[in-house]
Amino acid sequence: GFEFDGTACFRKGTVHGPNAFRRVSDGIETYSPYLDADTEELPPFYDLGNLLARNENGEQDWQRATEHFADIFGDIDLKNENVRTILLGGEHSISYASIRRYLECYPNLVLLHLDAHADLRDGYLGYHYSHASIIRRALDHFGAEHSLIQYGIRSGTKEEYQWMRENKTLVTSRETLLERLTAIPKDRPVYLSFDLDYFDPSFFPGTGTPEPGGEDFHSFISIIKILRQKNFVGCDVVELSPEIDPTDNSSVFATKVLRELILLLGDK
Repeated sequence: GFEFDGTACFRKGTVHGPNAFRRVSDGIETYSPYLDADTEELPPFYDLGNLLARNENGEQDWQRATEHFADIFGDIDLKNENVRTILLGGEHSISYASIRRYLECYPNLVLLHLDAHADLRDGYLGYHYSHASIIRRALDHFGAEHSLIQYGIRSGTKEEYQWMRENKTLVTSRETLLERLTAIPKDRPVYLSFDLDYFDPSFFPGTGTPEPGGEDFHSFISIIKILRQKNFVGCDVVELSPEIDPTDNSSVFATKVLRELILLLGDK
């Protein structure tokens, strides 16, 4: 868990996201009817707790938690030691810690970005490592064989859209996305950076920057059924802001998403 919402620019509250996943998980079935798989039948997997996202004054500290992630995983070859991680946010800026390490360990990684927002700004509101800049910061570490696929995007600047179209990263239909994912060679590693505002706010209101016109849960299921056949190596799940949705529907929704991703990673 990475408890941080320091660069959030509309509605804060994602700092409570990691613990909300844990809080409602006791009420979530371990069995997925979508994958016909059960977390109780997986090899052991572990909750490592939350990164050190507070400094000695109790203030949120993105740098400290990012360095803490690097301290834990910096000496681990994720690829050759077959270590797979899920980083829970927090706002989307927290994904930098995980994405950077995966790009270092996998020279031909496919970064799958599911989100309502392009996140390609070169900094935002004074933050170089902003939630609105996470994919731009990931690109700083791209090598020649890394690639990016973006889907669900429905908000961004004109310049961001021009970049996505010129670089052919933007997928605008579910059918095309599923075709592109199916075409990925089975041995090529895929990492998912999943901003939960990918979902339409009518389904998922508990997020800081909601955007109309989003996807539904079955869209996600169609994606994970393909990823199950691929070399799915890690992910981050961000932007759950539980207090915005006091019904806890969004927290339960997000935790069911998390269950499916745990099953994907544990089934390898």
